[in-house]
Amino acid sequence: MAEYEIRPLQMKILEILQAVDKTCKENNLRYYLTAGTMLGAVRHKGFIPWDDDADIAMPRKDYDYLMQNFSKILPERFEVRCMENVNEFSAPFAKVYDKTTTLIEKTYIESFGGVYLDIFPLDGVPDSKFKQWWHFFRYQYYKKVNYLVYRDPYKHGHGPACWIPLLAQKLYSKQWIKKKLRQLMMSYDYDKSNLVVDHDDGWKGVLKKEIIGKPIPIMFEGYEFLGVEQYDKYLSQKYGDYMMIPPHNKQHQHNFYYLNLNKSYLEFDESDVNHSL
Repeated sequence: MAEYEIRPLQMKILEILQAVDKTCKENNLRYYLTAGTMLGAVRHKGFIPWDDDADIAMPRKDYDYLMQNFSKILPERFEVRCMENVNEFSAPFAKVYDKTTTLIEKTYIESFGGVYLDIFPLDGVPDSKFKQWWHFFRYQYYKKVNYLVYRDPYKHGHGPACWIPLLAQKLYSKQWIKKKLRQLMMSYDYDKSNLVVDHDDGWKGVLKKEIIGKPIPIMFEGYEFLGVEQYDKYLSQKYGDYMMIPPHNKQHQHNFYYLNLNKSYLEFDESDVNHSL
């Protein structure tokens, strides 16, 4: 379990969620609480008690609009990073950061920002099982290459472990692989497809679009947000018996390397970590 107090962190994430909710509603953008956040809304009426992040998903058209216009439509307090607007951001989804906070996920100093909300694009997938298989086979290949071209090749030393990332970085550029990944994810238009997916869920996450449906109001931490229309089918497919509380050893948290809810990452200094240890 994490060494920091989780409830104050959840309240900071809630503030980001409220800002994104307000922005989406003002700009007629569709979004849904998804994954553990949707599960928390249904089972706990808020955050899962041990959860230290939050997820929403947006149909690709709405997602792209937010990515392209966030600096104009989101409050200045927040920053959005995605692979389309930040060269060193490799994930095929976005994060909205609270610039008044600092959060370092891993022990290496480069992976830091503020407390964040994850936003995943929703795309269409083909009806054919074979075409689905081929689609996700290519997606997993591009995703793996994308990971390798961004990875420090010497993370595990200078032996054979560095050869594959070095080869990937020789063969592929960051810009090329991100372009191919995005093109593949957008191969099937969300609004014209019968089946849709958050690619981060992989093949098992393919859903009938009617399950996602129209965003419906749902209470979360005493506030009204928007969630998946047929949430029982969605949560059952994703988690099985989702109302059952998992045992203590299955209650996973990130246990972030460094967290400061009162200081901006724009003012961060490495000595802040040393002083906190």
